[in-house]
Amino acid sequence: MLQRRLFHTILQHFYPGNQETTKSLLSGFPLALRYGHRAAWNRSKSSSQDLRERTLVAVKPDGVQRRLVGQIIQRFEQRGFKLVGLKMLQASEDLLSEHYCELKMKPFYHSLLRYMTSGPVVVMVWEGHNVIQTSRTMVGHTNPAEAQSGTVRGDFSIHVSRNVVHASDSVEGAQKEIQLWFKEKDLLYWDCDQTKTSDQTKTSDV
Repeated sequence: MLQRRLFHTILQHFYPGNQETTKSLLSGFPLALRYGHRAAWNRSKSSSQDLRERTLVAVKPDGVQRRLVGQIIQRFEQRGFKLVGLKMLQASEDLLSEHYCELKMKPFYHSLLRYMTSGPVVVMVWEGHNVIQTSRTMVGHTNPAEAQSGTVRGDFSIHVSRNVVHASDSVEGAQKEIQLWFKEKDLLYWDCDQTKTSDQTKTSDV
């Protein structure tokens, strides 16, 4: 605020009585100069929040039975996302009916519940920049016949009713699903300090 007043005072000195010229010139200054560090701090805060976006990914019973959990986790780790929650459980029908509440009127709803309760599932929470949209791309189309090679479903799924994995489809959906499957105490907040690891490696190599 002090910096903005200073610029305004200087401009008024050179352009007395011409408010339009003053406004025009003032608008040309970079945000960081006009408003100090406030704009930069807001961008930094927004960037930090983007990096902490979270999504829910679940390996369905067929994926668990086919021993695909490790390969699916590896793909998300190699993509650079951070695992902050993980559990294996036999999901109850009540839990699944809440998870799939928007599908209750679909003709396949009851067969979906039977499938999802047929064996254990592995649910995970992944964190990272744009993780929700990226995860959906990594998982691939619901129908494996339309899923691209290189996606989880394109590589592993054999039928639309056995499509290996679930991933949240929106920010609102992710928040709802994470709260449904995990308690706050089950989720970890930790920093992946790759710089420190790199420095330690360099030191050990000397």
